[in-house]
Amino acid sequence: MASSAAITHDVLATANRIGTAKSVPPFRVTTVHCGSRRSDVNLRGIELIIVPGLGTPSAGELETKLKRPECRRAVDMLSRAHARGAMLAASCASTFLLAETGLLNGRRATTTWWFAPLFRQRYPTVELLTEQMVVTDWPIATGGAAMAQMDLMLAVVGRFAGPSLAKACANYLLLDGRRSQAPFMAINYLASQDPKMAKAEKWVRDNIARDFTIEELAGAVALAPRTFARRVSATCGVSPIQFVQRIRLETARFLLETTRLSVEEIARRIGYAEPSTLRRLIRRDTKHPPGHFRPAA
Repeated sequence: MASSAAITHDVLATANRIGTAKSVPPFRVTTVHCGSRRSDVNLRGIELIIVPGLGTPSAGELETKLKRPECRRAVDMLSRAHARGAMLAASCASTFLLAETGLLNGRRATTTWWFAPLFRQRYPTVELLTEQMVVTDWPIATGGAAMAQMDLMLAVVGRFAGPSLAKACANYLLLDGRRSQAPFMAINYLASQDPKMAKAEKWVRDNIARDFTIEELAGAVALAPRTFARRVSATCGVSPIQFVQRIRLETARFLLETTRLSVEEIARRIGYAEPSTLRRLIRRDTKHPPGHFRPAA
């Protein structure tokens, strides 16, 4: 993905420019192309390999791409380099390349949120933390969706050149610190990948204004509560309660952005008796109060 590669170079170049006060720039950057034809790539002495996002729009295309010669060569290259002591970092669909090496087994990682169900299916021994923007489980670090490459690169600068330089780069490039993908995750997209979960999502939206139990929700889609919990976790990466909360919060944000309804009225419409509950959940997930999502006057 062109933007992901550019972000990688831009952040490292900025770190080198700002960090030249120490006379020696902190990073020496080499670009390696991994094509379908075999070529000798010397990675000896390389301390860190950064893999920009693959730029793949769908799970089916990603699975096809992972079978191609250039991706298999990339996986072999990453495995060999790690065996020689190199650290690895990747974001978005490229996290699948790291997982294909087996080096993420038993480790914590993240990936782009809409590929999370496929990731869990292919790599069940990886502890996937989908909501996190960046997971630094060094010697391997992973980032979420495409623009999480910015956050990943700041983590790289912080790890290799110090947190003060990472903060200086963020200020210079006007990059906000973002810890979570949660505000960007569309639960309806994730649920649509499982017919039962799609039905559950629709049922929640149809009954959103009233109080109901998880057992009632599971029964509405003809699943036992434990089976429902497993299906929700596998498809959406959340618990049943979080599944319902996410739908309610998406609806609340939509109403905040498109209407002048009070927070009290919005809370009532999405099934919360106390407006304070809605305010607390919005602030927890977005780090902003409800008023932040009102359109400018």
